[in-house]
Amino acid sequence: MMHTNKTIGFIGIGVMGKSMAKNLLDAGFPVHIYTRTKEKAKVLVEKGAVWKKSVDGLASDVDVIITMVGYPSDVEAVYFGGKGILENAKQNTYVIDMTTSKPALAEKISDEASKRGLFALDAPVSGGDIGAQNGTLSIMIGGDTEVYQELLPLFEVMGSNIIHQGKAGAGQHTKLCNQITIASNMMGVCEAIVYAKKAGLDPERVLESITTGAAGSWSLSNLAPRMIKGDYSPGFFVKHFIKDMRIALESAKDIGVLTPGLELSLELYTELAELGENNSGTQALIKLFDK
Repeated sequence: MMHTNKTIGFIGIGVMGKSMAKNLLDAGFPVHIYTRTKEKAKVLVEKGAVWKKSVDGLASDVDVIITMVGYPSDVEAVYFGGKGILENAKQNTYVIDMTTSKPALAEKISDEASKRGLFALDAPVSGGDIGAQNGTLSIMIGGDTEVYQELLPLFEVMGSNIIHQGKAGAGQHTKLCNQITIASNMMGVCEAIVYAKKAGLDPERVLESITTGAAGSWSLSNLAPRMIKGDYSPGFFVKHFIKDMRIALESAKDIGVLTPGLELSLELYTELAELGENNSGTQALIKLFDK
C-alpha cells in the first residue's frame, strides 16, 4: 500500500501539473518539483514543495516520479540521457508518465526502466484544467498490474475515474481514443452554436435543451458555454491538442484505421494555430466557424 511518507518528484508544472501536484501536497505527500525556472514553482513552494534545480537531482532523491510535460520530445529529453530520470533514479523507484505521448515511447520507457530495476507506468489523463483542480481526472493506465495497484492511492488523489487498460502503452492508446472522439465532437459543437446564433436562437437556451440529450458531451457542457461568452482562455492549449491529434493520426496509420473526422479536425486546428491561436483553449475553434 502506498503510504504518504513516500516522496514524490513532479516534473511539469503547467496548467494541469500545477493542480495535480497541489492535490498531492494537500493529501500529505512530500513533493519535490523541477521546473526550468524557479519562479514557476513559487506557488507550490509556498505550499511546502521542495524545488530542485535539475532533473537528475530530483530523480535521485525521490520514491515516485511523475512527469507531465508537453511533447513526446520533452518526454524523451526528461527520461533518457546522462541527466535523465532513468539513469539517475534509485532502484525500485516508480516512474509515471502522465503526458499524452506516443504508445511506442511508453513501451520504450517501460523496457528501459525494468532493465534498471525501476517500475514504469504510462498514465495520461483527461478532464482538462477543471478535472486537475478538482482531482476528478480520468486516468488511463498502461503497465504492470501490481505496479498499478501499488500506486492506486496516488492516482486516487488526482483522479476519480482510474482504469488500468493493459500492458505498457495501453494508457497512451486509450488517451488517443479519447482525443479522436473529441476531435470530431469539437467540430460538431462549433457548428451547432453558430447554427443556433444564425437561426436567431439564444445559444445558452439551446444548450439547456441539448446538453442532457443524445448530443451530450463533456465539450458541449464545459466548452460550449465558454465559446458563447467568447472566453478562449486555455483549459487545454490548441498547440497541445494539435500535438495529440498528430500522434493519434500517426498511430491510426500504423494500425491501419481510417480516421476522416480526425484528419479534418487536425486541418482546421492547424489553420486556427496559423491565425495565432496556438496558446488559446481548444474552444477557440469556433472562431473559424463564427465569421
